[in-house]
Amino acid sequence: MRNEMQMQFSALSQNESFARVTVAAFIAQLDPTMDELTEIKTVVSEAVTNSIIHGYEGNPAGSVYISVAIEDGVVELIIRDEGVGISDIEEARQPLFTTKPELERSGMGFTIMENFMDEIEVESQPSLGTIIRLKKHLAFNKALCN
Repeated sequence: MRNEMQMQFSALSQNESFARVTVAAFIAQLDPTMDELTEIKTVVSEAVTNSIIHGYEGNPAGSVYISVAIEDGVVELIIRDEGVGISDIEEARQPLFTTKPELERSGMGFTIMENFMDEIEVESQPSLGTIIRLKKHLAFNKALCN
């Protein structure tokens, strides 16, 4: 059985922890390990922070959209913004690359997402925003989902 949830919130840095906790609470029904839960929360933090800092360049008028679906032990996350977009996705995915070095950004967001998730897809167009699709296969108890 597929179960889904969606949320939208203002592009404010204080909402990053709200996003982490909400996604974690939703996937808790799969009884993930602490490592799995930590990895997913970290990925949500990275993607949301990228939307706020890079996508909207700190403009709180923007919105971040998250949808989560779980089915057969697979968590699908989509984090989307309608910000400035990414002109060169391959460059942005390189370790240590950042467009905001003055903010002491590590440039490891996409690298962390790639390491913690089983699949990652990034779509982006300048001035139209970015969509990040992520999947993680969890070792879970099927009885919990019935």
